[in-house]
Amino acid sequence: MFTCVVNNLGGHRKSPSSAQVAWIKSDTKAILAIHQHVITNNARLSVTHNDVNTWTLNIRNVQREDQGTYMCQVNTDPMKSQTAFLEVVIPPDIVYEETSGDTMTPEGGNLKLRCRARGYPPPRIVWKREDGGEIVVRNDSTGSKTRKHAVEGEDLVLHKVTRSEMGVYVCIASNGVPPPVSKRLMLFVNFHPLIQVPNQLVGAPVATDVTIQCIVEACPKAINYWTREKGEMIINNDKYQMDESPQSAYGVLMKLTVRKFRKADIGAYKCISKNSIGDAEGIVRLYELTLPRRKSLELDPEQQLSDAHLQDTLPEDAEEALDEEDAEAPSPDEASGTSASSSATSTATPVRGGLAALLMLVLLTPLRHF
Repeated sequence: MFTCVVNNLGGHRKSPSSAQVAWIKSDTKAILAIHQHVITNNARLSVTHNDVNTWTLNIRNVQREDQGTYMCQVNTDPMKSQTAFLEVVIPPDIVYEETSGDTMTPEGGNLKLRCRARGYPPPRIVWKREDGGEIVVRNDSTGSKTRKHAVEGEDLVLHKVTRSEMGVYVCIASNGVPPPVSKRLMLFVNFHPLIQVPNQLVGAPVATDVTIQCIVEACPKAINYWTREKGEMIINNDKYQMDESPQSAYGVLMKLTVRKFRKADIGAYKCISKNSIGDAEGIVRLYELTLPRRKSLELDPEQQLSDAHLQDTLPEDAEEALDEEDAEAPSPDEASGTSASSSATSTATPVRGGLAALLMLVLLTPLRHF
């Protein structure tokens, strides 16, 4: 919408009643409207006269070709005019027929991904990986490779592609006019299967469940399965359970669980992977794992100690204590008679027996705990 304000239309060669305001597109010299009448054959244009001195040119559904210089002109003598420039901006749009789609390439090959977009101002194209990974770019002049999170330009050239570069790439077009637009495409890098076996020898006790694993890398997607060492194919049943879980765009973890492991399950198991380019296999061997038994702590009868042995092993201080007890007890010669001697003997014997029993208890206590 352009607005033109004209004051004091008098003072020109024509009478005020015949004064006219015209709209002209300067770059094409085309007369668009005079006063309130549209001259050009364009239904999107209209003119309004709001009050005594204001005229407005309206353009609906603006197109790219509407960009240019517009003039509000009054046919006075001399002529008076005022100009304004209309810049038409267009948000970016991907040109799909000229943009790459999902692409396949052999590992080690070269390829070019292309992204075309239109808009005004001309859009800026940036390439990124959807997973946030780096893009490997080769310098044509030096041959060196650099890693970048974003690469600018319509064409993305990749040299000696590896499987790690497989994934989703996104080209983003923007020109400052919202919204920016993007196109995603999948890059497939084809190679024959490769199998890694984390544990080639696995042991398990009898009557337990045991799981073995293989890591497979392949593109195109491979057919994966397990067999016994003589070639018998394994299927899911009450005895075996097979699972696969993706690890990356080209990697898969294969799992085989053998339920209630028994001696007949001992042997080699093969994980096999095949695709249109080739095949590979890995081997895992199962063996019986024997758990150690706990030993009994019972004493051997030969280790039982006799009273004589205990007496021989008494500490020296214990023997001295017993000797002192014997010295303190009255002898028969010192007694006044036979009855006194019998009384002294009967008194000394329990004392010596009580100390011996106490010492035996002390010595036997650690042995019982052992």
